Amino acid sequence: MKWWLRSLVANHAKLRPFSGSAGFSTKGLQLDGVKNIVAIASGKGGVGKSTTAVNLAVALAKKCQLKVGVLDADVYGPSVPTMMNLHGEPEVTEDRKIVPFQNYGVKCMSIGFLVPKDSPLVWRGPMVASALEKLSRGVDWGNLDILVVDMPPGTGDTQITISQRLQLTGVLIVTTPQDVALIDARRGVTMFSKVEVPILGIIENMSCFKCPNCGHPSYIFGNGGARKTADEMCLDYLGEIPLEVDIVKASDEGVPLVVSAPDSSVTKGYNDLAQKLVDKIGKLANEQLRPEISL
Repeated sequence: MKWWLRSLVANHAKLRPFSGSAGFSTKGLQLDGVKNIVAIASGKGGVGKSTTAVNLAVALAKKCQLKVGVLDADVYGPSVPTMMNLHGEPEVTEDRKIVPFQNYGVKCMSIGFLVPKDSPLVWRGPMVASALEKLSRGVDWGNLDILVVDMPPGTGDTQITISQRLQLTGVLIVTTPQDVALIDARRGVTMFSKVEVPILGIIENMSCFKCPNCGHPSYIFGNGGARKTADEMCLDYLGEIPLEVDIVKASDEGVPLVVSAPDSSVTKGYNDLAQKLVDKIGKLANEQLRPEISL
């Protein structure tokens, strides 16, 4: 599918430059047919953000019975194709819209579907912005209740581009309990606040390690750091997800744990998170007159 790359080169110069948060407007930034767009973000890599995005999306689809999509916005390190066991080249509609792949009841789009698996993308900011425009507006999403956006780590070009180009319902911050991750989580909260994106809450991933034999929790990354940070920043604390051995195998094999182990404590955590997220979006809809999810 080389046409899409030619399109990026031809059109990336047309994108408007980011001008900061002053006068920031979301007018005209909706995606056709998509009611809510939720970014899953973190200030630091390695906190399980993609795992959270994928399992949360599947929980929203299966537990909450919603129409859900996942946009893999990590152009340099896409994980969604592997985690959702989706491979190949997507089809294109007559009007040149990309048809997203679907698995576990969730529609998915990623740059990983469009480039060879082991090929690095050596792109600067404008090309990344153009790619994200194509991966979001150039996709035939159909009707969705929620589009989950798996963001890359950090507070750089991608985060600014997504915040500027899409009307985000809000952002969910993922962190581990340790101070090193929490410092960057705070930076992420500050960045999204500056571009006027609502912070839906903080989720603590890898809150403890659950022994596969006896179930005893070991707090290998510390205990309670995310809750304390949420309290200090006056944010909602949406719960914790423990670390289990099976989640590694599930991610590598492309079967989200909420599917492969529906009775696990991790699955319970994601199901609880999904319901809290739906409730939070409903509350925002009432406060800000955003489209509300119908259950």
